[in-house]
Amino acid sequence: MQIERLSDRLGEWLSGTGPDCDVVISSRVRLARNLERFNFPARLSGEEREECAGHIREKVLAANLVEKEAYFALEDYSALQRHFLVERHLISREHEDGEPGRSVAIGDQEVLSLMVLEEDHMRLQVLKSGFQPEETWRIATGVDDLLEGQLEYAFSPQLGYLTSCPTNVGTGLRCSVMLHLPALVLTRHITKCFQAMAKIGLNVRGLYGEGTEASGDFYQISNQSALGKSEECIVRDLAAVVPEVLKYERNARKTLLSRDRGRIEDRVWRAYAMLKFARILSSDEAMTLLSAMRLGVHTGILEGLDTETVNELFIFSQPAHLQVRVGRDLSPQERDVMRADFFRERLPSL
Repeated sequence: MQIERLSDRLGEWLSGTGPDCDVVISSRVRLARNLERFNFPARLSGEEREECAGHIREKVLAANLVEKEAYFALEDYSALQRHFLVERHLISREHEDGEPGRSVAIGDQEVLSLMVLEEDHMRLQVLKSGFQPEETWRIATGVDDLLEGQLEYAFSPQLGYLTSCPTNVGTGLRCSVMLHLPALVLTRHITKCFQAMAKIGLNVRGLYGEGTEASGDFYQISNQSALGKSEECIVRDLAAVVPEVLKYERNARKTLLSRDRGRIEDRVWRAYAMLKFARILSSDEAMTLLSAMRLGVHTGILEGLDTETVNELFIFSQPAHLQVRVGRDLSPQERDVMRADFFRERLPSL
């Protein structure tokens, strides 16, 4: 399987079929794991990196977790192709331009991905559509148990799983959800909401995780610490808090519609018209317009569009996706023109 083949389809996490998909884009569990017999990645020599990567590849393929054709050595691919994988949330930005030996294994429907030689020897990720933290954790722990039967993890009876970053020591677990919160932004309650989450040990980050800014009113919420709690407790705590955020966002949407429906309808339809008829669209502008249009879909203002279609427009209009589809690098100006062409072609007439 070539990376380009992914550009013609959506991963399961973008299907728009999961629970509470009007607000929750996806749920993710990520486990950081290292091997007992090797130094942490930052301390590996070139020869050791090659040996470590080969050992992991052999065991992952032997466990039948992914097809051989879906195990990609990242140094064999261009910067554009690697950034394409970042946009699909299959690798991190750090993994995109790391040292030689790094690779990624991608499972069916992109539910499972395994980053090899990122910050740790392995970063196991499970990504599901909608609000499904418990189901996502169930899949992840099953895969982790299978790998632990093949590989000897670096583990301390006192500290738990040993990781390159101290904040991941313990369970090595990050449980997160990606949320679309346009009404909280419009009502200016978003800061208050984030302050409340910080007080109970949750991080709020941008679309692509740590170090990124919010774009299109999309945010990731995750646990801050992996130490001192069991995996089940971390997942359960997040699963208990997020419904309150969903309630807050949905109430804000109702308030906006009851107090100033005309202005919200105008905002939504202007966004639709710009996406449908513009000739030049930047990535940031498209994200803002898609956010307003997605709000219109889930408040009943726009009929004839569904969540999957909006998610498809969101992912396929990203810079690397546009370029991978035409098979060459484009200048920013060329991308903006092609992005507008894409929306005019793919956005249904209402």
